[in-house]
Amino acid sequence: MPTLKYYGHSAFRIQDNQHTVFIDPYLSGNPLCGLDPKEINRCDYILLTHGHADHIGDTVALAQANNATVVATYELAMFLNAKYTLKIHPMAPGGAHTFPFGRVKMTPAIHGVGADPMPDGNQPPPNTPVGLLISWGKTKHIYHAGDTALFGDMKLIGEEVKIDVACLPIGDNFTMGIDDAARASTLLGANLYIPIHFNTFEIIKVDPLAFAFRVEKGGHKCKILKPGEKIDL
Repeated sequence: MPTLKYYGHSAFRIQDNQHTVFIDPYLSGNPLCGLDPKEINRCDYILLTHGHADHIGDTVALAQANNATVVATYELAMFLNAKYTLKIHPMAPGGAHTFPFGRVKMTPAIHGVGADPMPDGNQPPPNTPVGLLISWGKTKHIYHAGDTALFGDMKLIGEEVKIDVACLPIGDNFTMGIDDAARASTLLGANLYIPIHFNTFEIIKVDPLAFAFRVEKGGHKCKILKPGEKIDL
């Protein structure tokens, strides 16, 4: 059975007996995590939602140490290959591809398109932010919304597959806040909602219990994961 492990902010690992996939591996610099990527002994793929530093995170070190393939939008993937010779799979919003672990579809996300400089000073190009609709095998469906505002077409994402777990940003200021994320939950129709992108920094401090209350009042389930906690999918 695959598991979903949370590292704080927007970082996750999906893993089963055959495959290990990281999403937005902001680990060593993450105040909620502080994990040295050298402690990770397996990573097959890295999925990136966009090029901000709190999402690219330890992608380069993790990919180089594990010979992992980085899945990102075309501009960001080509930059990572040119500057760091990483294995890449470029995609674009609306596109989907089947990998050994399952299918990934890049969905729209409404967010800034700029990028932060890498620690070594290399500057990624502007890149389109995306969400990720991941079909693990053919039975489990995970929606990672990335950094996004609320948008009505989330309803279409929810109609495409029955989402098992939806990870939604709630921190406000840079993304949806609690009210909009709760509205998103009514559009997506997922079995379970996990709040992300909150309390990492002062400017995105919110009470996740308020989100859980709104979601559960609407008849849905919510799970607030602590960094390092994992669930079965």
